[in-house]
Amino acid sequence: MNDTTRARLDGALSLCLQPALALVAAVTLVAGCGKNAEGTASKNDPNPSSSTRQASSKAADGAPAKPNAPFVMPADAGPAGPADLAWVDFEKAFSTPPQPPDSWETNRPSPAEIKTFQQSQGAAAEKIAAVAKDFYTQFPTDPRAVEARGHEMELLDAAVKLGRTNALARLESLEKVRLDDATTPEEERFAIRMSAAQRKAQALAATDEAAARKSFEESAQALIKEFPQRPEPYQMLLSLASDAPTDKARATALSLTSTNVPETVREAATALLKKLDQVGKPIDLKFTALDGREVDVAKLHGKVVLVDFWATWCGPCMRELPNVKATYAKLHDKGFEIVGISLDQKKEALTDLIAKEQIPWPQYFDGKGWENQHAQRFGIESIPAMWLLDKQGNVRDLDAHDGLESKITKLLDEPAPAAAAKP
Repeated sequence: MNDTTRARLDGALSLCLQPALALVAAVTLVAGCGKNAEGTASKNDPNPSSSTRQASSKAADGAPAKPNAPFVMPADAGPAGPADLAWVDFEKAFSTPPQPPDSWETNRPSPAEIKTFQQSQGAAAEKIAAVAKDFYTQFPTDPRAVEARGHEMELLDAAVKLGRTNALARLESLEKVRLDDATTPEEERFAIRMSAAQRKAQALAATDEAAARKSFEESAQALIKEFPQRPEPYQMLLSLASDAPTDKARATALSLTSTNVPETVREAATALLKKLDQVGKPIDLKFTALDGREVDVAKLHGKVVLVDFWATWCGPCMRELPNVKATYAKLHDKGFEIVGISLDQKKEALTDLIAKEQIPWPQYFDGKGWENQHAQRFGIESIPAMWLLDKQGNVRDLDAHDGLESKITKLLDEPAPAAAAKP
């Protein structure tokens, strides 16, 4: 399963997971910046670069929540007892998970680096889960014992998802106890079902992406039947549609425009349909670039064109920039062009970066962030969004992020359009 697909599967579930997801922070490093997600790039918070590692992702981009602040004993609470001291120790461990290297903020980590980091996170999650268990075992009547049990499940779930499969039996036994308990609140019951769905799909993904996607879809449908009022199962289906083959994506998105679907999902599905309608068709995109160049995509007939929706404050965009620059340098002379659509609000930030990185391709900028004219026209909900146009000027790929160079090379090898062919 590629990074983008995995991030979307994880992101579709992030709404129901708890602060233990701070222990799966590596997911943010391969996800995009979402438009309306808590803690990420949004219309109301267009400058999230300072908190990239702790941001939550859009339902098409998975990510952890901020860690809890450490527990502090109130000044007037009196002498701390053994349970209080044990809880302080737990909260300290729980709120300070391993953090990715600072260099990952701007440099995309290798799969090996991500795997090593995830292993350290998984080990940490399992260790802290044991601390939670020790707490409620030693102090079963303490009011915080119930919270400790919940944290143990969250942490074990994070550990399993990070490869600590030896923790699965313990986790499933805890989940069964809660599901069998008639007093378990619906919110918790739903979270358990969702986490199990994610684990099942993730286990399959390592060897069979198609089976993982099928499992995830079946889980979403089952959750809709069991929890018809919850938006998350519909978001799971939408996340799958976002990178499915065009016909499958269109059918799924269309089904999610039904009146029984939550409004936020209907709106996102409608936006996806709008984008899918562009596939196989030319786009009307013309503007005066930041440097004064006149850009008209229609006049690039015979070229392969990448339309790159991005921003300087978007961590995933910045991590992708070296790859985009290298691909441009390698393939530009063979007929490859890039057109940038910047969702920045601060012109100086964009011009400074263009100068620093020596970015040669034209950039559209209107200072409106997510209200950017062309982002609005084309239904852009998360960035980086990379659209590839073939030599005919038709949109061929709405998610060119993975395998960018090979996709461009394949399009460059296609015959030139008749109008552009040399006599």
